[in-house]
Amino acid sequence: MEKIRAAIVGYGNIGKYVLEALQAAPDFEVAGVVRRNPNDIPAELQAYPVVDHISKLEKVDVAILATPTRQVEHYAKEILALGINTVDSFDIHGGIADLRRSLDEVAKAHNRVSVISAGWDPGSDSVVRALLEAMVPKGITYTNFGPGMSMGHTVAVKAIEGVKAALSMTIPLGTGVHRRMVYIEVKDGYDFKDVAAAIKADDYFAHDETHVMQVESVDNLLDMGHGVNLVRKGVSGKTQNQLIEFDMKINNPALTAQILVSVARASLKQKPGAYTMIELPIIDMLYGDREALIRRLV
Repeated sequence: MEKIRAAIVGYGNIGKYVLEALQAAPDFEVAGVVRRNPNDIPAELQAYPVVDHISKLEKVDVAILATPTRQVEHYAKEILALGINTVDSFDIHGGIADLRRSLDEVAKAHNRVSVISAGWDPGSDSVVRALLEAMVPKGITYTNFGPGMSMGHTVAVKAIEGVKAALSMTIPLGTGVHRRMVYIEVKDGYDFKDVAAAIKADDYFAHDETHVMQVESVDNLLDMGHGVNLVRKGVSGKTQNQLIEFDMKINNPALTAQILVSVARASLKQKPGAYTMIELPIIDMLYGDREALIRRLV
């Protein structure tokens, strides 16, 4: 069996778990890792090429972008133009449709596939929400996150000038309403009040109740556990009071990484263009013989 050669672009929390997910997948092999400092090679990367640009790797089928959300479009366009599929976990919900439109044009121009927003929310939760709506077409779905560490929000805080270290926790208040609890260490020479104001003004936080607190050590607070509770109440046909609930508690970056790898597999089976997860056949994300999967899962 010819294996799918995947490159990991970025090697932070998610990139490290992507490596583990690729190592565990029987149909993948690691083509290499792209990081800013290719001379920084931890023990687990000794067996793989580590470079500062993906063009220096041999025969890459798909690039898994483990980069900050706000860098996704730049990296995806560049890599698609090289004739390589991309998958990412872009998580700014309001920007997904625009990103899909932008990458769709580039992907089709280079006969490649880009799957965007392939984390767990957006991503697998999007698939669950779509299924719930198919089951209960008329009604309301509440998405309640946490309590837990938000990777995207934490990365956004770290990018704020004056922040030395950060942790953003999402606290569910019910009916889809959330509180953001942000813990930061402040760099020398910066005023905490100014830094806190900049965090609250960022688009990641401007629409939620946000509390920013200064702490001596963010590392003492870190816990990558997270979760989600999805509830839909509504009408199936003309029958009222249908209530369906989906709940999970997970390690945030590990699940994101696994979904990225599963979607990378699916990307090799699609026509050129950009896709979100709700547009992909679920069976394309799974390893194994198609008929055997149908027999086992249907």
